[in-house]
Amino acid sequence: MAELGFAQRIDAATPAGRDRGIDALRAVAIVCIVLGHWLGTAWELNPYLVISSPLAYLPGLAPATWVFQLLAVFFLVGGYVAARKARPLTARLRKLLLPVVPLLLAWAVLAVLLVELNGQPLRAVRVVAMPALGPLWFLAVYAALTVATPLLVRAGYGLVIAALCTVAAVDAGRFWLGGPQWLGWVNVLAAWAVPYQLGVIWGRGGLRGRGTAFALLGGGFCAAVALVVWAGYPASMVGVTGAPVSNLSPPTLAATCFAVGQVGLALLLKDPLARLMRRPRLWAATALVNLEAMWIFLWHQTALVLVVVVAFQQFGRPDSAGWILQRLGLIPVFAGTLGLMTWCRHRFDERALVCDTVS
Repeated sequence: MAELGFAQRIDAATPAGRDRGIDALRAVAIVCIVLGHWLGTAWELNPYLVISSPLAYLPGLAPATWVFQLLAVFFLVGGYVAARKARPLTARLRKLLLPVVPLLLAWAVLAVLLVELNGQPLRAVRVVAMPALGPLWFLAVYAALTVATPLLVRAGYGLVIAALCTVAAVDAGRFWLGGPQWLGWVNVLAAWAVPYQLGVIWGRGGLRGRGTAFALLGGGFCAAVALVVWAGYPASMVGVTGAPVSNLSPPTLAATCFAVGQVGLALLLKDPLARLMRRPRLWAATALVNLEAMWIFLWHQTALVLVVVVAFQQFGRPDSAGWILQRLGLIPVFAGTLGLMTWCRHRFDERALVCDTVS
């Protein structure tokens, strides 16, 4: 009864005009991204500590990345909310950047402890820290697009077309015309501008009708599949350790088309999700995830490091179903560690628990 009462209080405190479907999309994206990282990030001794992934040994798992890699949905929701709300830019950036400071401080302290007290070589510290600090690239791109939102509102569909053409041109230069590989990093901004700008257009009243949603869904996913099958793009929508080409680092045309397909799927799911969010317990869970969305995204890999590297020292080769089952069994431990970290943060930063999400 106490739990139900808590959920009902959150439900009652939610403004009547709150778009719960948008919050649900953000929460689903965050949860899937976190689970994907927790399942797909590993370390092994070879002979030194190196980053690994079950995808490197079990390529049949690549289709799972089409389920867990929902970064495009996060960018879509960000563009939608930024285009609809008149929240001051400084307030939005503060919410984005505030969790970064304690993250960097914590890793500075942890790095010193590993090197000075535990005698770990700098190489090992870098290998451990890279996945934990990796989400900062997302924040940099997201913040840049947030700052540019007033310009993007006026850019319309032209920016989407220009960004897609840029990604295609960069891929052609990298893969078929002998251009330098560093050229691919142009796509870091161009590729993620596509779902963000579609979110801006959506927030300004565009992308209406199921026909538009189905066109984006079918066109995006079909193009992504075609690029994988006939153009040689990787099947995995995340980076794979040791693979010569990654669809995500930097983003490729296949990943960008996949993002367009995800936008279409999100358009179709928003209203059904909004109806589900009328259930107080589902909405309470969604509101809490949204309240802590940026903290969860930036800190979830640190929770993974603390459990796998520091506590369990699980360095076996991730090449079997047994390893997958073992990692699945650790997910509650990762979640508990992240929850404990969040609780500790709130002990130093007491705030009222209201439905003020990262939007």
